[in-house]
Amino acid sequence: MSDVSHPSTAGAVPEAPAVTPRTAVVIPAAGRGVRLGPGAPKALRTLNGTPMLIHAVRAMAASRAVSLVVVVAPPDGAGEVKSLLDAHALPERTDFLVVPGGESRQESVKLGLDALPPDYAIVLVHDAARPLVPVDTVDAVIDAVRDGAPAVVPALPLADTVKEVEPAAVAGEPEPVLATPERGRLRAVQTPQGFERATLIRAHETVTDDVTDDASMVEQLGLRVVVVPGHEEAFKVTRPLDLVLAEAVLARRRLNDGF
Repeated sequence: MSDVSHPSTAGAVPEAPAVTPRTAVVIPAAGRGVRLGPGAPKALRTLNGTPMLIHAVRAMAASRAVSLVVVVAPPDGAGEVKSLLDAHALPERTDFLVVPGGESRQESVKLGLDALPPDYAIVLVHDAARPLVPVDTVDAVIDAVRDGAPAVVPALPLADTVKEVEPAAVAGEPEPVLATPERGRLRAVQTPQGFERATLIRAHETVTDDVTDDASMVEQLGLRVVVVPGHEEAFKVTRPLDLVLAEAVLARRRLNDGF
């Protein structure tokens, strides 16, 4: 018989299981997309008969970590966008919300943030014009935020050499080259970009400069932004040629998936 005594566990309180932070996505879709030419707003242009916005919403909702998608519609088009979402099959495990947008992308993202319930700690911001992002890229961004990064962007190395130039005073005139940045240190940034919610809210409350993406706002706060691998199919549809490429990607997916 052993004479080794063991401490009593009576009355011990078991540790509570770790709570996984909830993730929401804000999709600003209020832009006109003038480079695509006249017609419907860019997000409502169709790919394979389905609006780009629906493809983008489905791409975000494909991640099991995403439980809410907020679509920021044109200021006078929230009803139309809501009807569009209602008319297409979307994952039942994900909630969807439509809010009117503002005059700028920055203002629209802020309005989407304001609409989020309080229990979402991670926020992704995704371009409606990037309709074909693979779910692995979405999950990689979310995982990096969960691991402690305040801001995360997916990005690709550049294939082309980049020149810094002095912009011409008249469009089409020759532009003097100022420098050639080291290509190995450059990345082409994509979306979805992921953030700690509090960090993104602070950025939108603090930074008033006109910016091209939300991560640059966090950079201006002096906080760390990290890059995870992007994907070649997460390109942005901005020109007519991009529509052709997007249709080709969808055709290849249908062929590979057998439908």
